[in-house]
Amino acid sequence: MGNVYASTAPPPLTTVPEPPPAPVAPTEPEESKSRLTTLEELHKKCKDIFPMPFDGARIVFNRGLSNHFQINHTASMSSMQPLASGYKFGATYVGSQIVGPGEAYPVLLGDIDPSGNLNANMLCQFHPRLRTKAVVQIQDSKTAGYQVSNDYKGDNYTASVILGNFDPVTFSGMSIFHYLQPVTPTVDLGAELAVQFGPQIPDGIISALSVAARYTSPNNFILSGTFSPHQLHACYYQKASDQLQYGVEVDTNIKMRESYAKFGYQVDLPKLDATFKGSISSDFGITGVYEKKLAPLPLVLTLSGHIVHGRNPLYRFGIGLTLG
Repeated sequence: MGNVYASTAPPPLTTVPEPPPAPVAPTEPEESKSRLTTLEELHKKCKDIFPMPFDGARIVFNRGLSNHFQINHTASMSSMQPLASGYKFGATYVGSQIVGPGEAYPVLLGDIDPSGNLNANMLCQFHPRLRTKAVVQIQDSKTAGYQVSNDYKGDNYTASVILGNFDPVTFSGMSIFHYLQPVTPTVDLGAELAVQFGPQIPDGIISALSVAARYTSPNNFILSGTFSPHQLHACYYQKASDQLQYGVEVDTNIKMRESYAKFGYQVDLPKLDATFKGSISSDFGITGVYEKKLAPLPLVLTLSGHIVHGRNPLYRFGIGLTLG
């Protein structure tokens, strides 16, 4: 980042040292490429700060068997979600194909319970520009659903093709096409085309087109939205400081004339090794999740609470402990 010049004799008085070259501002394509994402990640910054509540008790034990392989055991009890209660065994494998800081491929992860119900995920990068993701769910010895997506990253755009629950016998399923491109240093524009086909659908096929936009401000806030003739989904994300982030999510069904809004925030407390996420929704719901590292032990304590006020009140509280 700098140069040091040494000489055995001072330069002549008439010589004026040249100033170091000024840093070159990144060009528009470089700035756009630094924030290049897929349309699926359009609202990711905002959604990541919202808490994920749970109820009952949960214990997770993680153990790394090598630099690439890790297993975990999960035992949970829930009165609101009895199907999620019980024991699950999980495994994660991360390959040695390193493509960036903290990014390596392939990634294989999944979990299974004693009844044989399986959730499996695969993430591979066969080419520097092409990434493939696959998700499979097996319930009661039957394939409950699967999805395969391919993301292509160009020089200044991303394109994705997603295929879900495709049945070649009945020729039914769903296809989704994504496209997102930066058009200015702060604005991204894109589109989504969803196509569902099958014999049970009138005329055999139905499609829906929506457009997407995202504004990334130099002042650490992001405004994103997807728009269709029947639905509007918008998010606002703001990073106020290194410790505080907050955002707002609004989902409006124009055809049904219904709207749902949620405000969320995340507070990081580095001195306490703790993180708190909270949210307030338009249906009078209040949610909070607190995570605390119990140093020097390899333990993480999680406290969760979710309350919905109204005619049918709902109260959910949970406590979790993660080892390893």
